[in-house]
Amino acid sequence: MCDFYHDNLNSIKAKYKSQDMKYVQASKRIIMGHKNKSMDIENVLKGRMAETLVEELLRQSKNVVYRFGYEAIVQNLIQLDNNYDRKNETGDRIGAMPDFIVIDKKGNPVFVEVKFRWKPELHEDDYEKLKKINNLWSAKIIFVNCSEWPYFRVSDPPYIDENHNLILRPLLEETVWEIDEKLYNKCEELVFKYLTSTSIANSRDFENNVSLALKE
Repeated sequence: MCDFYHDNLNSIKAKYKSQDMKYVQASKRIIMGHKNKSMDIENVLKGRMAETLVEELLRQSKNVVYRFGYEAIVQNLIQLDNNYDRKNETGDRIGAMPDFIVIDKKGNPVFVEVKFRWKPELHEDDYEKLKKINNLWSAKIIFVNCSEWPYFRVSDPPYIDENHNLILRPLLEETVWEIDEKLYNKCEELVFKYLTSTSIANSRDFENNVSLALKE
């Protein structure tokens, strides 16, 4: 009889242990899911903050800046969103649209893409993205990072060297835009203040803060 109860007790323990493990694993998946969503939201937010910094820096340095990317015209594409084929050349071109058209003081236009990265290095899926941007738009790409100074760096097509390394130079070396160095230094300070922190709370009214800060 004792053996019977002992065996059943072990069976019950094993059953609950299994259920506990499933609960722990499910909890981990939920926690990681929330964490990943939080990181995704933070990355999207910081990407837009980086775009705002670049836009204001170029505009207040007396260049003409037009919003041009997919997000800027998304309202006009809502009705087409389920109809147009993203997998053909036109769909690829729309999906790879650079963020801005920048016209310098001499009237020369150039496409500009802005990318936020935690470090000034590429993600695994960036190589294909850069290939599309190069082939379809030949845009300049401004990388904004929040871990290594200078925080603003620019890359010209084809962006990557023969060793698959990203080709970058400080944004201030891009002389055609005649970037105001005082404004640039303020933007570096704003990157440190808003983007190096993992807190999203500081991002409220970020665009207004950037505009006001650069005008001071």
